[in-house]
Amino acid sequence: MNAFKHFSLGGALMILVALAVGCDTVPVTGRKEFTGLVSHNQEMQLGLSSFNQLKQTTPISHDPAANALVQKVGKRIAAVASADMPGAQWEFVVFESPVANAFCLPGGKIGVYTGILPITKDEAGLATVIGHEVSHAVARHGAERMSEAMLEQMGGQILGMSLSGYNPQVQQMASVAYGFTTQVGRELPHNRAQESEADHIGLIYMARAGYDPQSAVQFWQRFMQYNQQHGGNSTPVFLRTHPLDETRIRQLQQWMPQAEAQYHPQN
Repeated sequence: MNAFKHFSLGGALMILVALAVGCDTVPVTGRKEFTGLVSHNQEMQLGLSSFNQLKQTTPISHDPAANALVQKVGKRIAAVASADMPGAQWEFVVFESPVANAFCLPGGKIGVYTGILPITKDEAGLATVIGHEVSHAVARHGAERMSEAMLEQMGGQILGMSLSGYNPQVQQMASVAYGFTTQVGRELPHNRAQESEADHIGLIYMARAGYDPQSAVQFWQRFMQYNQQHGGNSTPVFLRTHPLDETRIRQLQQWMPQAEAQYHPQN
């Protein structure tokens, strides 16, 4: 058992060292985040590989108006975000899908589904969505999630080694408890926090790009109405990966003075 104690202490020390040296500062919000187990190059390669694969398996929209709009808004948002993410390989692709969503892959790969365009409604509404997705890339949320997942896996291994002298039932109960605690107590709240952070940064970016930040509130009001018309979401708040629409609107209103101070309309 002494060997296992040493292993546990050594593993815990490794985690503390990793946390101490692997922190970045998120632009706009100033939050400290742990990304130390995934390098910028690794993150960008993962994003590029996944995006190329997605383009081969998901239909790409050939609607000239939709593509022109996404490229126009994407380039304006990327122009202001690039100061916080030099070397990004920005790419904006419109995918043909009824899903009302958009996504970001590490390194600056942004996908917009045609299903969300009726809800974005106009250029400023689309800037809300693209600003949010670009912010995920700038804040390195993907690297943060991967790094923390590695730490959680390490913690699970340390726990397993520490309990190796106990009967299998105790080991199984401890493993289940650890998995539930990390998911509900850490992963899901952190996912929601990242989404809120992307809302915050995206609001600032769209304002800097010359889009009225008040349009973000209007978009989320339309999106909330869309969700209500399509049955809503009965998942308990603590099990959600995203904040409630009402929460997002309230937070955007709180950040609005900061965004409006940086808003300069473009002709």
